[in-house]
Amino acid sequence: MWVFALCIVSLLVILITSQWLKKRLIYSKYKGRLPPGSMGLPIIGESIQFFSPHSSYDIPPFIKERMSKYGLVFKTSLVGNLVVVSGDPELNQYIFKEEGKSVYCSYTKSAFKIFGEQSLLAYHGVFHKYLKNLTQTMIGPESLKEVLLHEMDAINRNYLHTCSKYHSFDVKEESANMVFEYFAKKLFGDEEAKASKKLRESYKDFLDGMISFPLNIPGTAFHSCLKGRENVIKVVKDVINERKASKEPHQDFVDFLIEEAKKEETILNEAIIVDLVFVLLFASYETSSQAITLAIKFLSDHPSVVVELTKEHEEILKNRGNEESGITWMEYKSMTFTHMVINETLRLGNIVPAIFRGVTKDIEMKGARIPAGSTVMVCPSVVHLNPAKYNDPLAFDPWRWEGQELHAGSKNFIAFGGGSRLCAGAHFAKVQIAVFLHYLLTKYRWKKIGGAEIIRKPGLVFPNGLHIQISEKYK
Repeated sequence: MWVFALCIVSLLVILITSQWLKKRLIYSKYKGRLPPGSMGLPIIGESIQFFSPHSSYDIPPFIKERMSKYGLVFKTSLVGNLVVVSGDPELNQYIFKEEGKSVYCSYTKSAFKIFGEQSLLAYHGVFHKYLKNLTQTMIGPESLKEVLLHEMDAINRNYLHTCSKYHSFDVKEESANMVFEYFAKKLFGDEEAKASKKLRESYKDFLDGMISFPLNIPGTAFHSCLKGRENVIKVVKDVINERKASKEPHQDFVDFLIEEAKKEETILNEAIIVDLVFVLLFASYETSSQAITLAIKFLSDHPSVVVELTKEHEEILKNRGNEESGITWMEYKSMTFTHMVINETLRLGNIVPAIFRGVTKDIEMKGARIPAGSTVMVCPSVVHLNPAKYNDPLAFDPWRWEGQELHAGSKNFIAFGGGSRLCAGAHFAKVQIAVFLHYLLTKYRWKKIGGAEIIRKPGLVFPNGLHIQISEKYK
């Protein structure tokens, strides 16, 4: 047994060392023309410092310390990869615009193990566009306007009504459950009821190690993450196999994908469907619930914002006539201050810690060369907390968005990424947050009970949740 273990360890050392040597060759070739910075220790580079947890809304210490020393663009080494870290808005914008030319979506091998070799992350160009268009049929603006808004209205109402019967509840957990159950049903139809609980538990294991040091040994967070993925994939495959064996139509997204895969001209196959469903389900509920929790945390600390926000939503009810008829698309689009609150929540919250792009051709900009074969890590927090653009950047101030474009990104606001890979679920997330806030503010009195602390490792985590108490305004 020990001989086998020794062989495995030796193989891992060889693989990691070969990857490191490859990156060192790139480093040696361009030494002197690379951005300033440190490559850290052999093989592991500065990975330990990068993955060190912190509990601040400020720029991560790893990034802040190095940018104060080297500037907005610096080099480092993470998990055996040469990485150029960028907090420069112009360089970031250029990187996003070069997608499909000299730049492509690139994450570590460990990330592809987590999200799947056939996921949206793995495809580029026309293949990525095709998969993104498939996704948009489910969660794009037209679907939101015609179908999803009405459904999301009903489920938010029902969930908050149920939560009002509790002494208190965890906003992060309940909003995650709400969006997960709803989205699982959109994907799997009625079969969601029997698969949802098992799926949700597996995703919790997945989350524990999603952004952790990629050491796949029993007992590590990364190992738990891969086991969580394995369990989710099994459930998804079981649903697909049952669906293929059944002649009964289910009218859900899995049915749509299976039918699409039957077309002669399609690139779609079962492996792609499985990874697409896996990523969609995760992205839909986790980012939405994080944003809702952050919004409630910031609102609980800023009563003046709550007053202005409540005023906007009560005005919508007043103009509607029938308060029980539900939110219309026109009403949603009229929620100007709400969108200011959402943008400010995303700016200060920085749910996405980093955006990675691989470089296929040498890029030279502002005196620094980014070599082919390296990775660029765009840092949203550096852009969003830039005092030259955002006065008092660590203050929660929705009014700073007054008179600005609220429904599109820019070089100074990249909460949903940029370029052709702008997040496909951006509209879905914003609608979900707006609907939740509408019913919380117009139907209930609420107060924070406890929690709201954050840890970034580097992904955002609420270790104690955010507990609030709500009661109906009118009985």
